[in-house]
Amino acid sequence: MAGEETVLVTGAAGCIGAWVVAERVCAGLPVHVFDLSEDRRRLRLLLDDEAAAAVPWTTGDIADFDAVERVVGESGAAVIVHLAALQVPFCRVDPVAGARVNVVGQVNVLEAARRAGIRNTVYASSVAALPVAGELRPSTLYGVFKQADEGAAEIYWRDWAVASVGLRPHTVYGPGRDQGLTSAPTKAMVAAAAGLPFMIPFAGPLQFQHARDVARQFLACAEVTVAGAPVLDLGGPVVTVAEIVAAIRAEIPAAEIACEGDPLLFSAEADGGPLDALIGDIGRTPLAEGVRASIAAFRDLLARDLVAMD
Repeated sequence: MAGEETVLVTGAAGCIGAWVVAERVCAGLPVHVFDLSEDRRRLRLLLDDEAAAAVPWTTGDIADFDAVERVVGESGAAVIVHLAALQVPFCRVDPVAGARVNVVGQVNVLEAARRAGIRNTVYASSVAALPVAGELRPSTLYGVFKQADEGAAEIYWRDWAVASVGLRPHTVYGPGRDQGLTSAPTKAMVAAAAGLPFMIPFAGPLQFQHARDVARQFLACAEVTVAGAPVLDLGGPVVTVAEIVAAIRAEIPAAEIACEGDPLLFSAEADGGPLDALIGDIGRTPLAEGVRASIAAFRDLLARDLVAMD
């Protein structure tokens, strides 16, 4: 199982990827990174400089099949955790780049896994892949691309028995979550820790998922052997953005944090039961505890000039 196997993590310069790598490093388990750049900034939020610098790291483009196939072979990985992606705002600004990274990149990973005999590929889909109420398609190009990723994984299983697990996060928060449509609640926590005002530009219900929990769920899926290509929601309690604001103010009563705007056009009722059935209930951080830990971490990181408000 993946405990002693090398896990190849694509997109480890991002939030979830950095947490996945940090979890492996802290457990003393082998990991190898593939990313477009050697930006270890988010990893250094979670590990000391020496540990972050020691992570084996290969740079390359996820849309370049030769580069993907090469790193799969050279890393000696038995499992891939595929997290390289461009999120909603970037896909809107550059749809072609979004399709290359999110769709071509997914097919490249699955094809490299097929040729190398990779035991399991765990990849990030998204709640954005689900159609909004009354519609036949997702509400964003990013969601359409992620829906295509799920379809590609299913065909790779059906045609070539390439096993995979797709996971659909909702609103991930915590250190390192500084990009993407749903990063605003985390930015609000940084602002509160810095004594600055912040307006979260949406309201309504969502599923709030701590980045460490998400990373542990990805790694737990890497441990299992699956016969198929299931796509599973991370799930978790539904909270409102107003409740998140209240939780921030409970930690910092003077915080000038508020929310306004319409709810996100994503389902907030994702069912995590099937995922728990696959990996067991590994626990989900309660809202108050997660907000408290995140604000404490941001205070420390701000004091060390490791995070800053834009």
